[in-house]
Amino acid sequence: MEIIKNESQYNIIDWFKKVVLENYVNFEGRARRSEYWYYTLAQILLIISVLILGSIFIGAFELEMLTPIFGGLYVLLTFGLLLPSLGVAVRRLHDTGKSGWFILLGLVPFGGLILLVFYLQDSDLGHNKWGPNPKQELNEEF
Repeated sequence: MEIIKNESQYNIIDWFKKVVLENYVNFEGRARRSEYWYYTLAQILLIISVLILGSIFIGAFELEMLTPIFGGLYVLLTFGLLLPSLGVAVRRLHDTGKSGWFILLGLVPFGGLILLVFYLQDSDLGHNKWGPNPKQELNEEF
């Protein structure tokens, strides 16, 4: 039997599962700061773990035959998490009142810094055109 958690009780794994399993290609709605940043942290840790394990097996144990396996795992992981990453980034922009098209700022010089500022901003209070504030929904449940 699975215990249903409130989002205030989520840990890094719960946020990662929410983004990947429940919102895989969801570009609608809003994402809280904690959802975006915990997912991003989990993604970075997962990719670094694959790279470290690959380096250990290939370098330390001189098992060059595993290079295609770890390379393929890295590519699968990177491309497999591309759509959820874009989805949660767009929903995070929606939460701050910005259009999801602002994600294209990442393609221009210093646009990533502007996006970082947007991702660090607090949620718009109340409803905006992308839906209700996820934090207020949490508070209304209690």
